[in-house]
Amino acid sequence: MPYTAVTSLSHPGLMREHNEDSLVAGPWTLCGTVTENPQTLVFPLGTPLVVAVADGLGGQPAGEVASSLVVRQLAALGASLDGEEAVRAALALCNRAVYTAADGDPDLFTMGTTIAGVVVLASSVLVFNVGDSKVFEASPQGFRQVSVDDSPLPPPGRRTTSAVTQTLGGSSAFSTVTPHVTTRALSAGDRYLVCTDGLTDPCPDEEIAGVLGEHDGARAAFELWKGAIEAGGPDNITFATVRVSA
Repeated sequence: MPYTAVTSLSHPGLMREHNEDSLVAGPWTLCGTVTENPQTLVFPLGTPLVVAVADGLGGQPAGEVASSLVVRQLAALGASLDGEEAVRAALALCNRAVYTAADGDPDLFTMGTTIAGVVVLASSVLVFNVGDSKVFEASPQGFRQVSVDDSPLPPPGRRTTSAVTQTLGGSSAFSTVTPHVTTRALSAGDRYLVCTDGLTDPCPDEEIAGVLGEHDGARAAFELWKGAIEAGGPDNITFATVRVSA
């Protein structure tokens, strides 16, 4: 039976007091916590499988509440995400849910989160994001980003920026979102990486590509985490690798 293997890891990094990232893989969620080692789950190919990471907005309250709310909502909706419009509708619902949860609660006011992920279908993959968390494809043709960053160009001389132009929640008044959603053909052996910027800010793309070119599964996850930590671990580190069986 063809299957999809998902290996995930979430860690606060070395500079943050707590973890505001969350992750969803099918019905399973990991919210604002620490995994001591990579976790691998295997799912049969066919029913829509959502795998996504959410990065609560730093510098604003309750980022971990916003990110966990969104991934739990996606976990509940996962089996219904059978096309681009279903994903867009689900993200709109998540956006409104974040604003609704924050309404009237000063401890949650302006909380928000990014989201990025994939939905694996029987013969295609839906790639989606709002914000600057990322999705990469690793294939025999190379390693490349397939999500679209909602962020301005970085300042001269810098590779990254912490600014974001679109998030789920995050404003004092309700604002709609325009999710980036695309459909890609699915082939046996395809691999995707979904991750928060706690991985991509300290680790250049070529370093991540090198790890995925040499390793798979739990070893790849460990080496990615190790690279981010050795680069200073400046932010929460959450990611999942997604591999379709050959």
